[in-house]
Amino acid sequence: MTRSELATLAALLPVLLWSCGGGGSGSDASTPQPAPQPPANPPPLPANVTQQRLLAAATEPSQWMTNGGDYQEWRYSRLTQIDRGNVSQLGLVWFSGLDTNVQQNSTPLEIDGVLYVSTAWSKVYAFDARSGTQLWQYDSQVPDAWRAKVCCGLKNRGVAAWGGKIYVGTLDGRLVAIDARTGTAAWSVLTIDAAWRYAITGAPRVAKGMVFIGNAGAEYGVRGYLSAYDAETGRLLWRFFTVPGNPATGFENQAMQTAAATWSGDWWRIGGGGAVWNSIVYDPATDLVYFGTANGTPWNQRYRDPSGGDNLYIASIVAVRADTGDYVWHYQATPGDTWDYDATSALTIADLSLDGRTRHVVMQANKNGFFYVLDGATGELLRAQAFTQQNWTDGVDMTTRRPRVRPEARYGAGQDFNGIPGPQGARGWHPSAFSPQTGLLYIPTQEAYFAWVHDPSYLPSDTGYNLGIDLSGGNYYQTHPAAPRGFVSSLQAWDPTRGARVWSGESNVGPTGGALATAGGLVFQGGGSSQELRAYDGASGAKLWSTQTRTGVFAGPISYEIDGRQYIAVVVGSGASTPSAPNLSRVLVFALNGTAQLPP
Repeated sequence: MTRSELATLAALLPVLLWSCGGGGSGSDASTPQPAPQPPANPPPLPANVTQQRLLAAATEPSQWMTNGGDYQEWRYSRLTQIDRGNVSQLGLVWFSGLDTNVQQNSTPLEIDGVLYVSTAWSKVYAFDARSGTQLWQYDSQVPDAWRAKVCCGLKNRGVAAWGGKIYVGTLDGRLVAIDARTGTAAWSVLTIDAAWRYAITGAPRVAKGMVFIGNAGAEYGVRGYLSAYDAETGRLLWRFFTVPGNPATGFENQAMQTAAATWSGDWWRIGGGGAVWNSIVYDPATDLVYFGTANGTPWNQRYRDPSGGDNLYIASIVAVRADTGDYVWHYQATPGDTWDYDATSALTIADLSLDGRTRHVVMQANKNGFFYVLDGATGELLRAQAFTQQNWTDGVDMTTRRPRVRPEARYGAGQDFNGIPGPQGARGWHPSAFSPQTGLLYIPTQEAYFAWVHDPSYLPSDTGYNLGIDLSGGNYYQTHPAAPRGFVSSLQAWDPTRGARVWSGESNVGPTGGALATAGGLVFQGGGSSQELRAYDGASGAKLWSTQTRTGVFAGPISYEIDGRQYIAVVVGSGASTPSAPNLSRVLVFALNGTAQLPP
């Protein structure tokens, strides 16, 4: 019997004895027996995450209790056992295969010795975090037919934990609370109108007894929103829509009335877009929830809004009050977006010294190629600097807070545009990490060109992938053979106070993976389809360690500690398997002097 099994048995022994009458022998059934008493030391509640624990997450570096590691979403581990001097000794400790061999994007949670992992198709696993023994599996049983309603893969990016429950959003739009002890559903609530093509691929966040969840589907013409549910009962507490509905039926609040003035035509008939499919953050310092919104429907604004309005609140960072969902502020990074520049990339909260003042800020390296720093309380734009190649603007006017869009970037009939970034974005959903040790933000960065070609055959009655553009690029690259093209990525270290790149890691073909910074002076990051997990020196960018994972690494790693041993865990998986390059979706867990080997 392993040490973990002995510990589990010892914890359960009082309950077992109590349930069988205390284990006494020779008693007469006719003799009145004293009423059973609850055990003096009941077994600990699994996933016992509370507001107090999350507020004090820095004092429990052995845990990883929320998707970003803490409320600031730093994805920073304060553990130091694995450092620059010994990371070369890192080895595999255990691994577990997953039964969903499509691309895996989830960030695990580790709470009191249990690792909780979500996978594609909205499944959830619980493992003994030390040994890898599977404790339970929950299958949300999403209907296979629902795949037709999902834009961009059958992925899930993580779970949330609170008060003995694990929360997962499902592809078919449910929010499910799972009993962390048994792996069975405690409650389930439908968060969408199933008549529309919604899905949930993002990780919920929990604060103050509320679960915050959004949805995906802007390509399919849904109307985006963020919802808050009671963590104990699943009751809907509030909902904030990101785009206005039909003016004839009235507006839910002043924010929607304001937004409606920036739209024209019958946008509500095709939903409007603005889905909240990633990047939800609760800030205890301001008691606000920040979130990013996606593109409008269709992508091509000439069809969505011929008047060329801003189309609030698509492609925006929005702040609402945590308790009520009331609008507080917004910043629209891409007014009148026509390039699929979602503002749904990772948001990070920090206190930075800017212009001689300490400012409490929200940071985002946006899909549109600009790095933004906003005042957390007011939304004031403090920084807007290109962090990689972009050619759709001549920069951002800090007085108007608006990008100076180049006329040729607004493609139309007879006016194609070879843009960077393309819809792949200057960065995608892949998590960034912030280190207070170096003061750097580590950004998975992409450089991808795309030929924006107007599609004259758009029909608003079909909002699927009929986005108003020719997704094939037409014959643009044949008629422009010298035009730059390609899709490469790397991890870059960005100084948010100076607005400057400090270093870049290895280049990858296609998208790269999420990042984890540690107090050991390291940054761990997946190399995307290179099938490699890497560790860099956080200050210099020197590559100090890597291992082959035999499948793609896109998700963000985490770190935790049990009995004085530090672990690094990551979920891996590339996509649909092929005979020449099989996909092997797995959980991989590493520690110093690990000796486990992946099978050939």
